[in-house]
Amino acid sequence: MRRIPLRLLAAGTLPALLLACCGSSSSNGSGSSSKAGTSSSQAATSSASTSLPPYTVAAKDVSPMSAVKVTTAKGKSPAITLGTKPFQVNKTTVDVKSEGTGAAVKGTDLADVSYVAVDGRTGKTLADTFANAAGPMYLQDPTQFPGLVTAIKGKKVGTVETIAVPPKEAFGSEGNSQLGVTRKDSIVFYLKINGARPNMATGTPVPPKSGMPKVTWNGVDKPATITMPDTAAPKKLESANLINGTGPTVKKGQTISALYTGVIWTKGKAGKVFDSTGNPGRYGVPASFPIGEGKVIPGWDKVLVGKKVGDRVLMVIPPADGYGKAGNPQGGIKGTDTLVFVVDIVGAN
Repeated sequence: MRRIPLRLLAAGTLPALLLACCGSSSSNGSGSSSKAGTSSSQAATSSASTSLPPYTVAAKDVSPMSAVKVTTAKGKSPAITLGTKPFQVNKTTVDVKSEGTGAAVKGTDLADVSYVAVDGRTGKTLADTFANAAGPMYLQDPTQFPGLVTAIKGKKVGTVETIAVPPKEAFGSEGNSQLGVTRKDSIVFYLKINGARPNMATGTPVPPKSGMPKVTWNGVDKPATITMPDTAAPKKLESANLINGTGPTVKKGQTISALYTGVIWTKGKAGKVFDSTGNPGRYGVPASFPIGEGKVIPGWDKVLVGKKVGDRVLMVIPPADGYGKAGNPQGGIKGTDTLVFVVDIVGAN
């Protein structure tokens, strides 16, 4: 069964890794004081084996895109009505309603999209991000619907389209019992591409600050290497930009999307990674979390509010601005450990 992240089909859900005060939300050390658990992409569906063959619709039963009707009312989300049920396709089919005038979406981009998704068998609405904004969609994330990626990649920002995705390019041969989707169900979307941006910091490189750790960037899908100087850790919170971005300023209360690597300060050595969006199974997918509201460790709130989208920020965080005297046992962090993070701010909503 294909794993689909909750940010895609449970609108408004935040990845658990950086949340500090949300019940069962959890972390292995990336900025949260909550207990260990799973990321949002793991929580949506399990990666069960696909023992059943892909479901194929007989040619005579393939539904025309003309049967997808969309109505929009002022102040309300678009509503999809299926003129034929079950609505079925064997390949991802796109009907462009209006072509945008912005830049074409690249395969390495983060795409900001609004969509309504319905089950082609029942017509039931599965998600509505016109009403509840979802996080950005990373097109290289292998847990996304392949069909949806196909429908977005290469399209211009501002494009509006209806999309029909067959089971094999959606939830796969196991369906999704959590959402009531069977292995035979196609998924129908009405989608608008609102924007696209690179999935890493972009801007002007800044010369390294004397006395700060050295950062080697290894790409979005691997943790950064952070090497400490041959000195004791500083006692106070320190930060420095490695790249100056040109995007909007991050404000208190916004939800930011970020790539990050966190290590423990080790004098004169590369720090041990305790969490990273580049870890195996994370695929370089940005994490999204509220900033400036006590939902992450204090050092993050203090440093990242006021930064710009596109910044790459290096932070050295003493225990008082990290996990405090209790540390974070699940992350292997003691109450005396100083933490070092490098963070790429790739979006703010």
